[in-house]
Amino acid sequence: MRKKSNPKRRGEAAEAAFLARATVLGFSICVPWGESERYDCAIDSQPGFLRVQVKSATACSRSRYVVKGGGNGQPYTAEEIDFLAAYVVLRNLWYVIPVEAFAPRAMLQFTPDDSSRDTFGKYREAWCLLDCARKARGWLDIPVRCRSRELGSRCAVCPMRG
Repeated sequence: MRKKSNPKRRGEAAEAAFLARATVLGFSICVPWGESERYDCAIDSQPGFLRVQVKSATACSRSRYVVKGGGNGQPYTAEEIDFLAAYVVLRNLWYVIPVEAFAPRAMLQFTPDDSSRDTFGKYREAWCLLDCARKARGWLDIPVRCRSRELGSRCAVCPMRG
């Protein structure tokens, strides 16, 4: 019997989608035991790990998709996570956003159909940022060396784009 969707199930589905996509792209992923951490998984980033919080938007309102930039009423900080991966379910589209780009916002809006209003458009499918050390990301998160070609996806911040 199929159970009705609820926020917890939608979150679990988004996390599973993130794990599947990141694994296909060749990332090594660790998932913390329990639900005590502010992040959902960690990417092995040699040396160290990048903490990723996964969120999803399942509905569109006035051509905008919205996700929370925090949990339990508190915005995420750089001490808690390194990236927020936002999945726009209806578009099968990912935004991979460094915490510095959105903190301390409590809500993030995405407008994939209108790039002039899409505040986080440069982070659309930016999987290569998960392979860059913070120092290597360069000015405005544009990596000096991009893995887009190796990952088989082209991110909006890629220096090889176009």
